[in-house]
Amino acid sequence: MRKNEINVITLGCSKNLVDSESLIRQFLANGYRVKHNPEQIRGEIVVLNTCGFIADAQQESIDMILNLVEAKKRGTIGSLYVMGCLSERFREDLKNEIPEVDAYYGKFDWKHLLELLGKSYYNDTRLIGAPEALTTPSHYAYLKISEGCDRHCSYCAIPIITGKHKSRPMDEIVAEAKRLSERGVKELLLIAQDLTYYGVDLGKQQLLPELVERLSDIRGLEWIRLHYAYPTHFPLDLLRVMRECDNVCKYLDIALQHISDHMLQKMCRNISKQETLDLLAQIRAEVPGIALRTTLMTGHPDETEQDFVELMEFVRTQHFERLGAFVYSHEQGTYCDRHYTDNVPAMLKQARLDELMALQEQIAGELNQAKVGQTFRVIIDRNEDGYDVGRTEFDSPEVDQEVLINPEGSTRLQRGEFYPIEITGCGSFDLLGKLKK
Repeated sequence: MRKNEINVITLGCSKNLVDSESLIRQFLANGYRVKHNPEQIRGEIVVLNTCGFIADAQQESIDMILNLVEAKKRGTIGSLYVMGCLSERFREDLKNEIPEVDAYYGKFDWKHLLELLGKSYYNDTRLIGAPEALTTPSHYAYLKISEGCDRHCSYCAIPIITGKHKSRPMDEIVAEAKRLSERGVKELLLIAQDLTYYGVDLGKQQLLPELVERLSDIRGLEWIRLHYAYPTHFPLDLLRVMRECDNVCKYLDIALQHISDHMLQKMCRNISKQETLDLLAQIRAEVPGIALRTTLMTGHPDETEQDFVELMEFVRTQHFERLGAFVYSHEQGTYCDRHYTDNVPAMLKQARLDELMALQEQIAGELNQAKVGQTFRVIIDRNEDGYDVGRTEFDSPEVDQEVLINPEGSTRLQRGEFYPIEITGCGSFDLLGKLKK
C-alpha cells in the first residue's frame, strides 16, 4: 500500500457525497493523496461514509464494512474508519458487532478523525470546487443548503439521524456557489433533506425563492437544479423564479410518497389528496414544460388495496416525467415503530412496487417517444462505450435518464460542454441522439 494514501468510499445519497467532499478537502490540505473509488479497495487509510435510511441501505453499508474488514485482514488496507448515517444511528451496536473497525464516527463528528491522525482542521473554503476535491465530474457539483429536518413523517428516520433543520447563511451559500463557478462548475444541484423549509429557522419566512434568484445571477452557472422539495407549505414564489430565470432548470424533485387521504394521514404528511393535486396543477401551469420528479412508497402500515388503486390511478393520470419508488421499511425509533404494526406482507409490498414501476416504465416510454425529432440542449457528462453520454435540462445526474449520442467519425463531444442534440430514438429510460448541424 502507498504511504499517505486515503480512499474515501461513499454510500447513499448526494448529501453524503457533500460530506465526503468536506472530508476529502481536509485530507488534501493535510498533504494526503486522496481518491474516491469503491472499486479499488486499498490504501493506508480507508474511510467509509455510510447510509442508514432504510433496511436495504443499512445492509449495503454493513456488507461494505465487512468487505473492508476482510481487506484489512489481507493487508490491502491499513486503517479502517466508518462514518455517516449508519454509525450515527447504530454506533454502539456496530462497535460490538464489528470491532475490527479502527473507529466509528457519526454524521457530524468526523472532524475527530483528523485529531486521531494528528492532523489539523483547516478552513476548507480555499479548496471548494477544486477538481481533486469533487466527487463529481468537474462541470457539476452538489451544494447543500441546510441540514436536518423538522418534518415528522411516520416512516422516516432522517430527523433521528440529522436532528432539527438548520439552514446555512445565505451569503455563505452564495459565496460557495461563486467559488464553484470560478472553478468551472456549470451545473449546480441544490440539495437538502427539505429545500422548501430553507430560511424558516433563521427567524424568517421561507427564503428558497430569494436564494435561488441570487444564485441565478452568478456568472458561469448555466443550470441550477432543485432536489428535494416538500409539498406541504410549498413556497409558491419559487415558481416565478423558475419561470423567469433562464438558468434555473425547469425541473423539480418533490417527494409525494402517496396520494390517498388515508395514507397521507397515516404517513403524517400534513397534506391532503386535493391539496396535492392542486399544487401539481399550479406548478405545471406556472412553469410550462417543467419536468417533475417524485418518490412514492408502497406497503406503509395499513395500506389497503384501495389505497394502492388510488396511487396507481394518480401515477397514470399525472404522467410524472421521473418517478422513483421503494417499499416501506420499518425503522427503529420512528412514529411507525411506536404506533403501527408492519402489517403489509413483504411479498405484497414488492408486488405493488413492481406493478407501480411497470406502469411508470410505460409512461416514461410514451414521454420519450414524444421527444423523437425534437432538439434539446444537452450537457456531456462522459465518453463511454462508443457513445458521448449527456443529459437534458430535464435530467439529473445518476438518478435520471441519459442521452446516448453516436459520435461522427473519431470526433468526440467534450465533457462539460453543451450541444444541440436532435433526438433520433428512445427506450423507456434513455434517449438516442445526434449532433444537430
